[in-house]
Amino acid sequence: MKKKSEKPPYDRALTPNELARRPDSEIDYSDIPALDADFWADVNVKPPRTKPTVSLRLPEEVIAYFKAQNPKGYTGRMAAVLAAYVAARKGEDDQRSL
Repeated sequence: MKKKSEKPPYDRALTPNELARRPDSEIDYSDIPALDADFWADVNVKPPRTKPTVSLRLPEEVIAYFKAQNPKGYTGRMAAVLAAYVAARKGEDDQRSL
């Protein structure tokens, strides 16, 4: 095990603002391995999966209902309700085609 001979540069953790003010020349990259061709040889880069954006007019009481449960993520819950409806209807549509 390697002995740490260096004294830590700070006696406390820096705040985000203090870190932002530090020049890049003071960043120690010595413990980061080089990103050479071998590193990138097996990388499979895929673009992020995005969902289409839809503008939808809804009754105020519908929006208020979902926001009342929790304002964070209310649109995701609305999307989940619509997805459940579609899944249920697909089952009905499959039954009709028999």
